[in-house]
Amino acid sequence: MQPAGAAQADSTSAAGRIGTYRWTICALLFFATTVNYLDRQVLSLLAPELTKEFGWSNTDYANITAAFQFVYAISMLFAGRVVDRLGTKAAFGLAIVVWSIGAIMHAGAIGLGTSANSLLASVGIAALPVSVIGFMLARAVLALGESGNFPAAIKATAEYFPKKDRAFATGIFNSGANVGAVLAPISVPFIAAHWGWQSAFVIIGAIGFIWLGLWTLFYEKPAAQRRMGAAELAYITADDAPAAVDGTATGRALSWWELLGYRQTWAFAFGKFMTDGVWWFFLFWLPKYLTAQYGISGTAIQLPLAILYSMTMIGSIGGGWFPTYFINQGASPYDGRMKAMLVIALFPLAVLLAQPLGYISFWVPVLLVGVGAAAHQAWSANLFTTVSDMFPKRSVGSVVGIGGLAGGIGGVLVTKVGGWLFDYYGTLGHITTGYTIMFSFCAVAYLIAWGVMKTLVPRHTEIREPQE
Repeated sequence: MQPAGAAQADSTSAAGRIGTYRWTICALLFFATTVNYLDRQVLSLLAPELTKEFGWSNTDYANITAAFQFVYAISMLFAGRVVDRLGTKAAFGLAIVVWSIGAIMHAGAIGLGTSANSLLASVGIAALPVSVIGFMLARAVLALGESGNFPAAIKATAEYFPKKDRAFATGIFNSGANVGAVLAPISVPFIAAHWGWQSAFVIIGAIGFIWLGLWTLFYEKPAAQRRMGAAELAYITADDAPAAVDGTATGRALSWWELLGYRQTWAFAFGKFMTDGVWWFFLFWLPKYLTAQYGISGTAIQLPLAILYSMTMIGSIGGGWFPTYFINQGASPYDGRMKAMLVIALFPLAVLLAQPLGYISFWVPVLLVGVGAAAHQAWSANLFTTVSDMFPKRSVGSVVGIGGLAGGIGGVLVTKVGGWLFDYYGTLGHITTGYTIMFSFCAVAYLIAWGVMKTLVPRHTEIREPQE
């Protein structure tokens, strides 16, 4: 029997022989996802201040956030196709340029709104308030660019990691969303307090251009990557057919219509539709929830949100690792992921207690929602990876795009319903009832999604590229 120390040494030696460059790519994806969520969360953190300055209702704010989600949903469908056509490097670079410009545009939202209203008035169309339409336009550009992040990141993960490692790698880069969500409440209120809300959008938005330089320098397709050794290339392409490794594959990517003919596509899309809106709700409405129900705003909101989103990092990385427990016991990657996702889907039920126990302290809903948000990130890491489990690499971006469209539509519905509920119950003096309804949906959405997905795809079936 080999001593434990010797086994560990052999494992370390083996890792050294294989190489670790793929984790450099994972770090770049983590950085991009961090920037992605920093940029999209600036508005929600400034919402209490902007609501007071511009006199927004909850419906106005819902319209602004829904504009982002609607454009994001539509763009995701095409973003996945663009990533598959342009390739990961060019498409990801283009995406971050567009979304960084969109983030910075928020600083000039009043000018955008004035110009848009003048144009609409010239053709006899009654427009929204200047501030609302200006922020909607900026959010639309931000959404257009940000829609490329996950299709490109999932495709890069499929290119640089074998199937057994993809959920873990996805969990790591997806935890960038949580880091962004933690850094935002620490940095955005501070910047706004010292240099104004416009500076917060400009400074945070400009970070994307730093990432662009690193991406351009370090990313190439694995077969063309000079910084990576032959042993590591063999390791990450171990699941591929020989022709796919050297780029001589004769198959073609599946079209949208072909993809829509597979139950696997619909399973992924339904999983996104049911659960993406939960994350959008947490991301965009929690600051307003803490203000409306507990009177917490400004820099005072930093600590509870930082702690909540720190919890989600545990969910993202732990959730990415979790299915390997079942895979190591002999389950296929898809079956192992589905077993893990069923367990994960139980944790959001804790959110049901957020309002009934909220009278104790605002920390009770913060921590309980934190459990639900952590579960979402664990769920998301595995949900994304089911695509690369079942579809060929050249179609991964397109499937993620279809799912992103479904998730965006779900997000729009959740946001619009939430805005209506909060205004309705707010006028009755019972806004807590509106949040109780929304938290109840957030709690059960994952179990519903898992049940439908398992019904559509009861067991793993891999889809092959059609031949030319």
